[in-house]
Amino acid sequence: MYHILLAIHLLAATIWTGGHLVLFFGFLLPALRRKDVAIVTSFESRYEKIGIPALLLLVVTGLWLAWLQMPDLSLWFSLKSVISRTVTLKLTLLLATAALALHARLGIIPTLSPQSLPQLTGHVFFVTVFAVLFALAGLWQRFGGLW
Repeated sequence: MYHILLAIHLLAATIWTGGHLVLFFGFLLPALRRKDVAIVTSFESRYEKIGIPALLLLVVTGLWLAWLQMPDLSLWFSLKSVISRTVTLKLTLLLATAALALHARLGIIPTLSPQSLPQLTGHVFFVTVFAVLFALAGLWQRFGGLW
């Protein structure tokens, strides 16, 4: 079961992280240069159909994998092992990602304009950095941890 969950988790991470890298470098930066909101909204309307399910799969499989590796939930935030530090880091990144995404979805995207593109760019930049850090945290855990 662990290997199946890990495979699903990795595929979903590929979609989430890769999608945000493509969004930032391939669509958002050109939209910012041209001040063209349609470039971003066009990508977002298509990507959301695969990106949101990937994120949901990431959360479910990530929690399940964490539980399989450390069934005692009270140890998840102890920071006494590589697994607990990884779980803490990933859950912190998840909360930060959720906060940024919620703010963007409710506060920026409904009234997106050329003037608000820089604010959206900042949000997408940080969500993209967090996505890369998610992937690296899993890799670091696999090879003994970062700290």
